[in-house]
Amino acid sequence: MTTILIADDDTDIRDLVVFKLEQAGHTVIAVGDGLAALEGARRERPDLCVLDLMMPGLSGLDVCADLRRNEATASIPVIMLTAKAQEADVTAGFATGADDYVVKPFSPRELVSRVAAVLARSTAASR
Repeated sequence: MTTILIADDDTDIRDLVVFKLEQAGHTVIAVGDGLAALEGARRERPDLCVLDLMMPGLSGLDVCADLRRNEATASIPVIMLTAKAQEADVTAGFATGADDYVVKPFSPRELVSRVAAVLARSTAASR
């Protein structure tokens, strides 16, 4: 069973993502801001993080950059889940180290598929 950390300050979106990921068989850790995401990732070492870009305190970009700088968390895959859809935003997400970038509004089914794909790539790369 995989553990996924979801960080989003929008309770409705966070609850929807948690529901869909749990329905797909994942264990989910849900937090509402960037600092809690960073602390949760360091403490729990999830198999994947889904980060909102715009959160109070630390942004998803800040969290992703910090994860990548820390040897213990550098290999945790990250999916950005955000309303920021401009080309510069997407480019910044990938430049910071995101493995995928999903724009809101999003299809929950597609998000679950992208989570599965990123986890599969991560597992294959670690072999």
